[in-house]
Amino acid sequence: MTFSIAKRFRMTLLLLAAVIAGSVAIAAAAPVPLPSLNIGVGTATKPAEVATTIQIFLLLTVLSLAPSLLIMTTSFTRIVVVLSFLRTALGTQQAPSNQIILALSLFLTFFIMTPVWQQVNRDAYQPYKAGTLSQEQAFEKAVQPVRKFMLSQTREKDLGLFVSLSKQARPKNADDIPTLTIVPAFMISELRTAFQIGFLIYIPFIVVDMVVASVLMSMGMMMLPPVMISLPFKILLFVLVDGWGLVISSLVKSFG
Repeated sequence: MTFSIAKRFRMTLLLLAAVIAGSVAIAAAAPVPLPSLNIGVGTATKPAEVATTIQIFLLLTVLSLAPSLLIMTTSFTRIVVVLSFLRTALGTQQAPSNQIILALSLFLTFFIMTPVWQQVNRDAYQPYKAGTLSQEQAFEKAVQPVRKFMLSQTREKDLGLFVSLSKQARPKNADDIPTLTIVPAFMISELRTAFQIGFLIYIPFIVVDMVVASVLMSMGMMMLPPVMISLPFKILLFVLVDGWGLVISSLVKSFG
């Protein structure tokens, strides 16, 4: 038995050595070409070279700010704040975790913003890719659907606040409002709406906490933390009413 196992082990080693030797021989006979990347810093001698360098730096800056742009100009802010309120109202500490809340918020943002991004792709990116629009024209076309979405979710009071803070002339219509004025007004409106939804989420859970605390006090069990007793009842209530479906449905419909 021992001889058989040792023989099989030696055969396996010989087979593995043969495979490795064959692989090395093939690699030596036909080396796999590897791509090379050369980055150099030189002296610009033409204005066009300087402009290209500036464009590269601007592009890298935009890419580094892409997460912030996703938060500032989409539905992500409202969704993540509401889900954070929901977790706090339930009192489940880290369940669901931050990673799950962020992932769910991100995919809900993609779901809600898909029509806007499809319009950007259809009206701006595809014509620019086909060469029918210049870079400036494509940017103007791409901004329009995003501006329309933000304006539809922004309160006039918040918009008027930032218009007055910018000390600009009173705009005649929405097209005269700069995008840099719309973005902070949109974020303030999103935070206000998220806090309103969070308040409504808190109400039923506060009622459960108050009932449990009153029952414990009437029974003389003042040393027992009410949270330990109310938490299972809050989770049970949330599951019975299909809480996740109600919250997600309300969030998605709030952008309609």
